[in-house]
Amino acid sequence: MQIDWVNFTPLSALLGGALIGLAAALLINVNGRVMGASGILGGLFSANADWPWRLSFLAGLIAPAIAMNAIGAPKPVLLAGTSTLIVAGILVGFGTRLGSGCTSGHGICGIARISPRSIVATLVFMLAGIATVYVVRHALAGAAS
Repeated sequence: MQIDWVNFTPLSALLGGALIGLAAALLINVNGRVMGASGILGGLFSANADWPWRLSFLAGLIAPAIAMNAIGAPKPVLLAGTSTLIVAGILVGFGTRLGSGCTSGHGICGIARISPRSIVATLVFMLAGIATVYVVRHALAGAAS
């Protein structure tokens, strides 16, 4: 595996990471809420009356994609079919329920709080991702040829 130096953008990645960290810090310090996307989305379907901030947060996740589409930015190339994406989405949803949160809640906010549960959950998420890529890209690809 080699780095694509033409498209390698460490400064924008650093800025994006800093903004995510700032947003997480603001949300927990101002609202007392952990910035976990699955929990924020799931809270929309509960009886709680705190949906305005949840919708605002989710709109902030979607707005950049809409803006990029509006200015005609290149679209990402997906190397998977619709059925694969649906199955992957279901598995990710199942994993977030099983792990009591997602990578944003555990990986960003939980590790920052030095939560042992979040550290273990993030390690499991990463190992599952590594194993999935290995199986799909190497084990199954070799069996298909």
